[in-house]
Amino acid sequence: MYDELLRKEAKLAVIGLGYVGLPIALEFAKQLSVIGFDINAGRVEMMRNHQDPSGELDSSAFEGCDITFTDSLEVLREARFFIVAVPTPIDEHAQPDLKPLLGASGSVGKVLKKGDYVVFESTVYPGCTEEDCIPVMEKLSGLKFQTDFKVGYSPERINPGDKEHTLTRIVKVVSGCDEESLDVIAKVYELVVKAGVHRASSIQVAEAAKIIENTQRDVNIALMNELSMIFDRMNINTYEVLEAAGTKWNFLKFSPGLVGGHCIGVDPYYLTYKAKELGYDAKVILSGRTTNDNMGPISPAKRCR
Repeated sequence: MYDELLRKEAKLAVIGLGYVGLPIALEFAKQLSVIGFDINAGRVEMMRNHQDPSGELDSSAFEGCDITFTDSLEVLREARFFIVAVPTPIDEHAQPDLKPLLGASGSVGKVLKKGDYVVFESTVYPGCTEEDCIPVMEKLSGLKFQTDFKVGYSPERINPGDKEHTLTRIVKVVSGCDEESLDVIAKVYELVVKAGVHRASSIQVAEAAKIIENTQRDVNIALMNELSMIFDRMNINTYEVLEAAGTKWNFLKFSPGLVGGHCIGVDPYYLTYKAKELGYDAKVILSGRTTNDNMGPISPAKRCR
C-alpha cells in the first residue's frame, strides 16, 4: 500500500474537509494523489476555487497539490487509503453525537474494497473506532475487518489559528489494528509530519491519548477558575498569585478563563460518557466541566497589571 501510494498507483482520500481535514489533504497532495471528499457541495466548490471555507488557509496552500475535490461517492471509490476527519460534537444533553462519524463510516463502507486502509482522526472515546465505526463499514461493504481491510486511528492535533504548531510540526500519534497496518500507517504519516510519529500499541491507546489531552487542560483550567473565585472573595489578584507561584520550576502554568472552541469544552464529555457506560462516575472531570461551563468573563481589574 505504501509503495502504491508513493507511485500514485493508489489514491489517498480525506473524508471531511474542515479545519482538520483540509490541511491534511493538501499536505498529502504535495506528494501523493489525493481525493478530498465532503458532503457539502458548496464547500467543495469553494475548495475547487482555492478557497478554504474555514478561513484558515490562503489560496497559496492549494498550489502544487495533486488533489480532486468531490462530493461524489463514485469518485471516492477510486481511493485505497481513507482518512476520516469529521467533527464529533455533543448534543444538547452533553452526550456524544456520533452522527457525522457514523455517516462518514457509512460513506467509506459503500466504497470499501479488499486491501483498503481506513484511518480515523476524529476525537472519540476509547473503543469507538472498533465498536461503532467498523461494524458500519463491515455491514455496508460486506467485507471482514482485518481479513479484508485494515483500520487505524491517528488523532488530530491541529489548533485552529495557530501558525506555529501546524500539522507538520506536531508529533503524530498513530496506531493500527495489527503490526502490519501500524507500520504502513506510520510510514504514510511520516511523509508529511516532519516532527515524526509515535506508534501507540493499540487503537484504544491512541483514542485514549487524544481524549485526555483536552480533558487534562479542561480540568487544570477549572482549577484556576475555582482559585480565581476564591481569591476574588479575598480581594487578591489571581494573576499576581500565579506569577509568584510560577517561579517554582515544576508549577503548571495554567490561567483562569473561558473554555470554548471546538474541543476542550466537548472532548471530556466523550470520556465521561464512556466511563458512565462502564459504571464509573467521573467526578473530577465532570466537576471541572461544571466549573468551566459556569465561568463568566473575568473582570479587567483582576487581570495582570
